[in-house]
Formats: sequence, C-alpha cells, structure tokens
Amino acid sequence: MTDAAAWDERYRSSQLVWSAGPNATVEAACAQLPPGRALDLAAGEGRNAIWLAARGWEVEAVEFSSVAIDKGRELAEHRGVELTWTHADLTGPVTLAPADLVLLAYLQLPRESLASIHPWAARLVAPGGTLLLVGHARRNLDEGIGGPQDPQVLLTVDQVRRDLDGTGLVVTRAEEILRPVETEDGVRHAIDLVVQAHRPR
Repeated sequence: MTDAAAWDERYRSSQLVWSAGPNATVEAACAQLPPGRALDLAAGEGRNAIWLAARGWEVEAVEFSSVAIDKGRELAEHRGVELTWTHADLTGPVTLAPADLVLLAYLQLPRESLASIHPWAARLVAPGGTLLLVGHARRNLDEGIGGPQDPQVLLTVDQVRRDLDGTGLVVTRAEEILRPVETEDGVRHAIDLVVQAHRPR
C-alpha cells in the first residue's frame, strides 16, 4: 500500500494544489463524449471529476488522500454538483464497476505499480467506452519544465502502449504534447503524454 501521509500534507498546506477547473487536455478530449458513467482514478481534489459531473456524467472519484477528498467534496458542494467519492489506494485491491470513461490524470507512482494499474484500469472500460491517460512524459525531466523529478514516476508512450496490450482496447491516440507553463521568464512548455483508447462494442 502507498503511504498517503505526504499527499495529505500537501493537500492540507494550500487552498487548492491543482487548479479549480479541469485539466485542459482532459477537457478537450472529453468535451465531445456523450455523458455516462465515469471513473476518475487518483482524482485529487476532483477538478476533472467535478467538471464531468457538471456536464451530466455519473462520476465516481477515487482518491487515496482523505484530505483531498474532503476538499473535493467542499468544492463539489460549492459548484452544486453531485458525485461519489471512494477512498482507496490504487496499489491495493480495489473493486470498481465498469465505466464509459476511465480517466487517469497525472498518477505519480513507480513504474512497477503503473505497469499493473494501467491494464487493470483498461479492463474497467465498458463496451463502447473510453480510457484517457494523461501524464508527465519521461522527456519532460530533461527537456521540459516542472513536474516530478523522479524518473521512476515518469512515462513514455511506448510503455503505456505495452501496458494496454491484451486488454482489448484499441488505441486511437498516443503522443507527447506541449503544455504551456507561465514562469517568471515567460511561457515555457512542459512535455505531457496522452493516450486515448476505446473498447469496441
């Protein structure tokens, strides 16, 4: 199991660790999807989950930091949206119902954990559903800005593709993208990766 204490402290130390609005890549990728059931895995304070719920999705947000969940509940109440919060560690046994959208955004765990979590998450995608994974690219460490500095929690597109082999999903998008970041020296770019896949009906 993963120790959530450090993340609890990080979420406790500021009003919002992440922005109140959805991640721009998540927003662009999901805006045209018809609402259904969504799983936001490692949801943090719920910025993506709350946005999806406001768009008519039935959302279950899964997060291992109880502090983040408390803050997410407050934010959802303030926004007037309802969703389900599940306190769980993705590195341990978790039972979840299949969903039309399974979202993994910036899950920071060692490679050996992600190699198990990615195919597990893929198998939660219902027929006709979508898996969307957004993360910090391994190349960001040397060529980008910000993000975790531990190469063990950074990914390559090829790694994610291999993780999804044998899950029955069809990969429709797998690429690195540039994400603008405001700095004191002007706009610089972080390097993210995006993998989107769907399960045939």
